[in-house]
Amino acid sequence: MGKQFSEISTELQDFIKKQNIFFVGTAANDGRVNVSPKGYDTLRIINANKLVWLNLTGSGNETAAHLLKNNRMTIMFCAFEGKPIILRLYGHAKIYHDRDTKFHEYINLFEKNIGSRQIIELDIDLVQSSCGYSVPFMDYKEERLQLNSWSEKQGEERIKTYWKEKNSKSIDGFETHTSITKKI
Repeated sequence: MGKQFSEISTELQDFIKKQNIFFVGTAANDGRVNVSPKGYDTLRIINANKLVWLNLTGSGNETAAHLLKNNRMTIMFCAFEGKPIILRLYGHAKIYHDRDTKFHEYINLFEKNIGSRQIIELDIDLVQSSCGYSVPFMDYKEERLQLNSWSEKQGEERIKTYWKEKNSKSIDGFETHTSITKKI
């Protein structure tokens, strides 16, 4: 049976810091629900009820579009080794772009990455752990390097063009505000 908490305990924070992958779930009021896997070292715990994660350039941008429509977000972690656990963090998120002051307050928490598209801040109102007994054991081998290599090859200007061409709308046609250059 799952347990619910009002904040991320020190023990659960330690668990989160050891994870190589997490999953982000968002949904607008209508349209499709999106669940995205996130890798690399892109998540930072700010305090027991707040975290931020660096959203890198990708083929879609559903999270951004959904957050502009409905700022609910769930982040899920699974133990693929050691003690079985599934951990979900529920809350409300804000999205920051390079044009936003908060983006610049948080960006130095992460390794420099030319593909840094947005920073998502999640204010957590519920933490839930469950058994994870059915999650398989899996060995972590290494990070895939293709995304960073691709971003470096594109360069800053071509990345911004890519955002405008490929990341400005969700698959449901919702705006993402990614290609806007001035503060809105």
